[in-house]
Amino acid sequence: MDIERRNNVTVTGNPRGRAVVLAHGFGCDQNMWRLTVPALAEDYRVVLFDYVGAGRSDLTAFSESRYASLDGYARDVVDVCEALDLRDAVFVGHSVSAMIGVLAAGMAPERIGALVMVAPSPRYIDEAGYRGGFSAEDIDELLESLESNYLGWSAAMAPVIMGNADRPELGEELTNSFCATDPDMARVFARTTFLSDSRDDLRTVTVPTLILECTQDVIAPREVGAFVHRMIADSKLVTLDATGHCPHLSAPEATNEAITDFLVRLP
Repeated sequence: MDIERRNNVTVTGNPRGRAVVLAHGFGCDQNMWRLTVPALAEDYRVVLFDYVGAGRSDLTAFSESRYASLDGYARDVVDVCEALDLRDAVFVGHSVSAMIGVLAAGMAPERIGALVMVAPSPRYIDEAGYRGGFSAEDIDELLESLESNYLGWSAAMAPVIMGNADRPELGEELTNSFCATDPDMARVFARTTFLSDSRDDLRTVTVPTLILECTQDVIAPREVGAFVHRMIADSKLVTLDATGHCPHLSAPEATNEAITDFLVRLP
């Protein structure tokens, strides 16, 4: 199988630089990183891709059984790294992709040498002693709404997820991204995402890790960032002066500065 075609892989930047892999979150595609790429391109080899079912990926490669767990998406990441023969790459994952990166690093430790987690959440549902931000009933309602009327759900939820109500164009962009995703494939990814529990996987991380959180984020509240930081030994937590769940779009300068500062300090 042509992995680069399957995942619509794009490689840009400095071919002699360390590889930085940018991975999008649910309902998005690699275009969401367009404001980050210029900050990295001079010094790093930048790799972008779309998960199967998103963007310009090969939709015929979609398998509900494969993508019914985060392991399937992590395998996509490993496949891309192997196809490009990446070694010691830095994996930058937004939202659920932060946890996908944790799994991929465990599958192929020689391929991924550092992690950057942008607004991560290992578990969205609250439990005794853990706040994920949603009750089980909240998630059930969210998934039921998404599955019954995906376009309507996208139009209602995307601006909430993006935040920044004073900049409606950001919410519109995320709405358009959600609506461009195949609804059946989006339903699978949504269920996989919002019902996932990757908390124990955080203990397995041994590579340098940067965690970026926002001051206000309805999807990943600050308690989640603190939990991830606590679970990953020697990780670095940075609270961005940003609101919403997509700081690489709403506050690209602060996001890029935090990422590049982390990269230059890596061994």
